[in-house]
Order: sequence, then C-alpha cells, then structure tokens
Amino acid sequence: MGSAGEVNWKLADHPKLPKDKVVAMVVLDGWGEADPDQYNCIHVADTPTMDSLKKGAPEKWRLVRAHGKAVGLPTEDDMGNSEVGHNALGAGRIFAQGAKLVDLALASGKIFEGEGFNYIKECFETGTLHLIGLLSDGGVHSRLDQLQLLLKGAAKHGARRIRVHILTDGRDVLDGSSVGFVETLEKELAELRAKGVDAQIASGGGRMYVTMDRYENDWNVVKRGWDAQVLGEAPYKFRNAVEAVKKLREEPKANDQYLPPFVIVDENGKPVGPINDGDAVVTINYRADRMVMLAKALEYEDFDKFDRVRFPKINYTGMLQYDGELKLPNHYLVSPPEIDRTSGEYLVHNGVRTFACSETVKFGHVTFFWNGNRSGCFNPEMEEYVEIPSDVGITFNVQPEMKAKEIAEKARDAILSRKFHQVRVNLPNGDMVGHTGDIHATVVGCKVTDDAVKVILDAIEQVGGIYVVTADHGNAEDMAKRNKSGQPILDKNGNIQVLTSHTLQPVPIAIGGPGLAPGVRFRKDLPNGGLANVAATVMNLHGFEAPGEYEPTLIEVVDN
Repeated sequence: MGSAGEVNWKLADHPKLPKDKVVAMVVLDGWGEADPDQYNCIHVADTPTMDSLKKGAPEKWRLVRAHGKAVGLPTEDDMGNSEVGHNALGAGRIFAQGAKLVDLALASGKIFEGEGFNYIKECFETGTLHLIGLLSDGGVHSRLDQLQLLLKGAAKHGARRIRVHILTDGRDVLDGSSVGFVETLEKELAELRAKGVDAQIASGGGRMYVTMDRYENDWNVVKRGWDAQVLGEAPYKFRNAVEAVKKLREEPKANDQYLPPFVIVDENGKPVGPINDGDAVVTINYRADRMVMLAKALEYEDFDKFDRVRFPKINYTGMLQYDGELKLPNHYLVSPPEIDRTSGEYLVHNGVRTFACSETVKFGHVTFFWNGNRSGCFNPEMEEYVEIPSDVGITFNVQPEMKAKEIAEKARDAILSRKFHQVRVNLPNGDMVGHTGDIHATVVGCKVTDDAVKVILDAIEQVGGIYVVTADHGNAEDMAKRNKSGQPILDKNGNIQVLTSHTLQPVPIAIGGPGLAPGVRFRKDLPNGGLANVAATVMNLHGFEAPGEYEPTLIEVVDN
C-alpha cells in the first residue's frame, strides 16, 4: 500500500464540468434489470421514480455489468455480490476477488507456502485437519473443486488425518443436488484413504439451519453446527454421509438448505471427527458474511453468544480473512486484494466532503468495502458515516420496508444541510428481502426502495444537485429458477422453484438532476462498461478528471 507521501492525490480539474455540486450516490442493493414477468419483483412493484429515470435512456440511463470478470471474479458464470460490487464501485478498478484469489493461489501452489497454511501444518503430525464449509459448486460462498484441490494439497503436504464437516446448499444450486456433491466428495476421500490418509466426512447439516447464519440473526444456527462439528453431538447419527443426506431428505418438508445436523459415527457409535485440542481447522468458504459468526466462536476466548461447552485449542484459518475491521480470523490461507487509491480517498484529498449511510446489514458496504476494505474515515473532519441499526431477530420478509425510509431521510437531511458534496447511501431491500424467497414481500421491498429514491431525488432537486442511481448486483428482478431456455422451473407440485440467490443480470445506472451540466450523456463506445467504471464517472460529476489507471468514465460532455 503506497503511503500518502508517495501518491499524488491532486486530481486534475475536469475541463467542462463544475465543482461543488452536491452529488447523491444511491446504490440499490440487489436491483438488476431483467425481462418483465410475474417473477420480476421490480417490474411487478409500483416503481414510478425508477421508471421515470429509465425514460432517460440511452443518454441518462444505461446498464452496466455487475458480475464475473467485471468485478474481478473468475468467469462470466460467477454472480456478483455486495462486497465485490462495492469494492468495484469505490475503487474504480478491477481487482482479483474472492474465488479468483483462491483459484490463483491454488493454481500456483502459493496457498501451500503461505503463513496460513504453515500455521495449520503445525498440527499435521499429531492432530487432525478439519475442513468446514458449504459443499456445492454454486460459486457464491465456496466451490467443490477448490475443496478437492485443498484436500489433495493438504495430504501431499503431510496431513495424515482429515475430517470434512459439510453444509448442504440448495440455495445457490438446485435443491436435491446435495446427494451428488456428497458422492463426489466421498470418492475423493476414498482415493486419499487408498494412499494411506485417514480422510472422512465427520458431520453435516443444511446451510440455513446449521452454521451459516449471518449478521448475528440467530446464534442457534451456529450452535447447532458447533455441537456437531466440535462436540460430535447431533440429533441424528449415521455411518456415512450419503446415507445421512438421502435419509434426512425423505422427510416431507425436508430440503437441502434446512437439513438437521448429523454426525458420522463408527461401528461402536462413536463420532468419527469431533474437533479437539491440537487440531487444525479451516473454514473453506471464501465469502465472508456466513462465516464470520463461526469464526468468532472458533477464535474468541471471551465468547458469550452460546455455551460452547468446551473451547478446543486449535490452529484456525479462514480460506480468506472474513472481516478486515475485526481482523477475523487472525490467520487465513489467501490474502485479500490490496485495494489502494480508492475514489473516496482521492475525493477527500481534493476537498470533497462526504456523507455515507445505510442500515447495519449494508453499512459496511457503503463504507468499509467502498473504501477498499478499509475501516474508518480517511479524514473524520471531511466525512460523516451514519449507521442505522437493522431490525435484529426478524426475517426481512416480515418487515420488507426495513430501514429504507430512515436511510432516505438521513440522506435528505445531509443533502439539505449543504455540508456535503457527496451523499452516499445503500438501500438494501431488493437484496435482503429477495434472499428470503418471498416474492410478495420482495415486491413491497422494491416499492419502498423506489419511494426512498424519490425522497433523495427531491432533495437533490431543491439544492440544484446531481444524482447517480445504480446497484451492486441483481437479485429482486428475477425470483424464479429457470431452465436453459429461460422458462421458470416448477417443482413436483407444479409450484415455481424460487430463486433466492443473486443473478447474472446487469444493473442500471442513471444520472440527472438540475446540477447536471447541459450536454452530459452516457458514451456509446463502452457497451461492456461495468461497476468499476462508475468511480471515474462520479469523479467527473464532482468536477475532476479520474486518475489515469481508473476504468474509463461512462459519460462525455457534448457541446449543445
């Protein structure tokens, strides 16, 4: 990371665009663009504000890419997420991210030479290596092929006893696919056993019921995993994991996401793989949000969220570091991208006063991730960050309004105070309600989001400012799983299979407001523009040229 002394922070003035306009930067979380149908909640919802912005196409409204290579992920089949989306929006450049970082480290073998791997290696002689994570090729939180490479590499580098604690998916992949994934893993472990490595599955459960809670919504989810993984205790005991998953799926309401916890036992009924003193543990998910809670339980001495019964002395690493602010976990197999010289830091150095706000579930995105995985303000005298507490302990479809109104009001007040040049917010509803799979609630969430955008745009109107409305990835615009030809997939009862994940859809970006100089329009020569192009665009609207290494701006000024 270059220190401030080495970086020339001075931005050149834009030749045609004025300074000191108030710019509202509005990120609609999970708001993509898809064909209109009944499963497109944005289309179904009453969204007059966003509809009016769309009428400005192609000059004031266009689509940008928010997934795959445009945000630093390995392939165009990789859906974007909020972390990488906000990294790209804030950084103005594309950095290798998440899965791609892990792929590069595995392909080069660097992962097996790093500090993190050496740390778990200390336990190989006398202890067991435990791998915990989502067993799926969904590519959102983890990938099966990475687990396979990690298993092979660990065995090659001296792991003699390996236990895998699996979490079944059914959210980022089709429900029922768990059985095939477990069979694939069992084959892999059998090959290791043939080479003299004692390798087997030790426990399991469905991701939404075991281990993978997020935002401290329900610690019982993590406790159920802890009991199975660490203590070797669970309501269901099986001799092998394929049988476990098949049997537990026979319950009438069973699905992969919510399978109850189970442990694998030997012929004497003893669990084959509880986590003990002297063992090494790796959480194999590269995505952070559903691993942070388990990381706390594995790492923190003074932990009080549930009774751990025992707290084994282990060497624990994450696949990546899950929380840069909390330095959690302390050890990790793959280092995060070094994102320096973000747009936020440049703008503060050039006198742009900034206000950023969201509710808890997305506050870090509009601050920490926006600023290149960096905590706190660059300059507290120039910046104000406001977090509105999210409702705790309720699912977002029960309260689909979330805190959109409060966020919009805070933004409005910041705009009208005229203290700030940039007022930046994230409206989370499309994403958080979309993830619940409740189509009706998601429609409500989209309407509320649209109402919030209106409050902010009305304030911009009053101060003669500029707005930029965009999104970080898709979600609410398609709530149906689809076959290759795009038709919704039905379950055996003829009901739609609900899509709860992010999508591969592009997202809109709209510009406007009374402060937008005449002649500003979207360029026509960047058809594949992505989220990383937004930072240069916003710098222009603040009256500056972007640094040379930034992805090019989306706008041009034509003389009328």
